[in-house]
Amino acid sequence: MSFAASALAIAVAAIAGWIDWRSRRIPNWLTVPALILGIAVNLAVGGLSAGRDSLLGAALGLGLLLPFVLIRSLGAGDWKLVGALGAVLGPHGLISVLFATVLIAGIMAVVLIIYKRRVRQTLANLWHMVASMLALRLPGPAVSLDNPESLKVPFGVAVALAVVAYVVAERWGIS
Repeated sequence: MSFAASALAIAVAAIAGWIDWRSRRIPNWLTVPALILGIAVNLAVGGLSAGRDSLLGAALGLGLLLPFVLIRSLGAGDWKLVGALGAVLGPHGLISVLFATVLIAGIMAVVLIIYKRRVRQTLANLWHMVASMLALRLPGPAVSLDNPESLKVPFGVAVALAVVAYVVAERWGIS
């Protein structure tokens, strides 16, 4: 990955993480230009092959997370952020970042659940979701982002931490 792509990925992820931490939103003014800039940077630095990988990364990020947006368990800003980062990192980098993001978001969720003393409610919600899946139906708004009582992890923060870890590992040759 080029230095320009690494710097762009960290800048976009850090800004998104900060905004998500503060407002629980990730704005279009950040994600849409980042997607276009990611494709442009990769084309300029790596040619058509890198441009193709950039488009594949964006499509992979948007495609993998779309079902979670549709069932209202992930916000559209988070979805667009992952698409933009896919354009910057390409499909291979994006997969690594997504695995790290899920791990970090999971740890954040467990800490939040314990801190807010919502372990029983969380277990009941998990049971409700499993029962819904077994019945081949959606769990409903009680366990979605639409429920104002639900605890919400700032996914953009988890993405930002994962991107920084990925870029550092790439630069140090650890990945």
